Amino acid sequence: MKNKSARRIALETLISVFKNKSYSNIALNHALKNSGLSSHDKNLVTQLVYGTIQHQIYLDYQIHDIFKENKKAPWMRPLLLMSVYQLFFLDRVPNHAVLDEANLLAKEYTKNNLYKVVNGVLRNVIRRGQQKPSSKNPVSYLSTVYSIPEWLVEYFVTHFGQEKAESILQSINQPPQNTIRINQKVTTKAAVCQWLDEQGINYTESEISPDSLHLSYGPINQLELFETGAITIQDDSATLAAQSLRVQPGDNVLDACASPGGKTIQIAEELTTGTVTALDIHKNKLNLIKDNATRLQVADLIETQQLDARLVSQELGTQIYDKILVDAPCSGLGLLRRKPEVKYTKAFSDVQKLSQIQLAILNGVCESLKPNGRLVYSTCTITDEENEQVVQAFLAQHPEFSLEKVYLKADNEAIRSGDFVRIFPDTYRTDGFFIASLVKSEGEQ
Repeated sequence: MKNKSARRIALETLISVFKNKSYSNIALNHALKNSGLSSHDKNLVTQLVYGTIQHQIYLDYQIHDIFKENKKAPWMRPLLLMSVYQLFFLDRVPNHAVLDEANLLAKEYTKNNLYKVVNGVLRNVIRRGQQKPSSKNPVSYLSTVYSIPEWLVEYFVTHFGQEKAESILQSINQPPQNTIRINQKVTTKAAVCQWLDEQGINYTESEISPDSLHLSYGPINQLELFETGAITIQDDSATLAAQSLRVQPGDNVLDACASPGGKTIQIAEELTTGTVTALDIHKNKLNLIKDNATRLQVADLIETQQLDARLVSQELGTQIYDKILVDAPCSGLGLLRRKPEVKYTKAFSDVQKLSQIQLAILNGVCESLKPNGRLVYSTCTITDEENEQVVQAFLAQHPEFSLEKVYLKADNEAIRSGDFVRIFPDTYRTDGFFIASLVKSEGEQ
């Protein structure tokens, strides 16, 4: 079978994301795994897929008046959007090359003259140039320019102000950083830095997590350090939740919503005689935790169990854990740089529903915490409803718990909001994140 081109693989991935609602990172990883592409072409595929999804609303705006979607040819819109993305965002790709590649791909998908439609639309786009949306309606304008649904633009402006909202909108269309966390159970930061220097891989230190580095190198999972478990791929903002537990070597810890296990493993790295129990509602996801724990050499410190976190106290018992982490299922609006399709699939009603689930999980685990124990609540979103409001609702129902200032290995006032940690995507180009730390009093009420 003829090897597929980078653009063909990118198009197939986009079709999967648009038509089947696949997660872009999973679809992309699957497409690249056995593609046989060079590193350069893999980078091109990645750029085309993420770039097209990130700028989808803006790209649609460029063709909305000259293209009518054909339901019998679901490949046409993704192909046009990917091509327009190259025309306007990839300076190194000449227009004639974009046209030629689009025509070739169109002919692979159809035996009739539909390729002429693709050719005509793209020639029209080139001739008239980028179409700027009207600024008469500020929300509609920002929505189109930054490819963010209008409800989310309104939310950001209302809650964070115009200037901060625009800063967030601009930042989430930038490429995510390649971030690693160093496994202190296997190696040291000095040893990792020395190895990277020897390999000629440039890196910078995280401004919020002393165990994290940002690499200039893309395929981190191909590095020897990754294979041996010396490092793992984890955004530096995500490392702070496990840090804030202040795990002691002999602690009995619960990670109530554990998959894919990054924080579970981070907790286990702090243990010697203790155990971390990792729960997930989906049995198949527990295997992913086990695989990662084995690679990172902490499998003997981790127990996995399929369980809905809302049933923890009922099923596992009361007052048995020294520390509990609830990294709750959320809208994921802090991950828009890394998972751009999320912004098109979420509505405010999802935020409201998720906040009820999050509160139910906190209620479900709290009785399993020992007196004087610590319960850390975290999300990868930036909505008040899923963050501060959930914590305040929980405290109102549980007077035996009190809020404490979140512990950080490297203190940073830029990400603090009172006792909470609240990280916006534009502050350090990390994922957006929220953390609250709650302590249970000795005398339960």
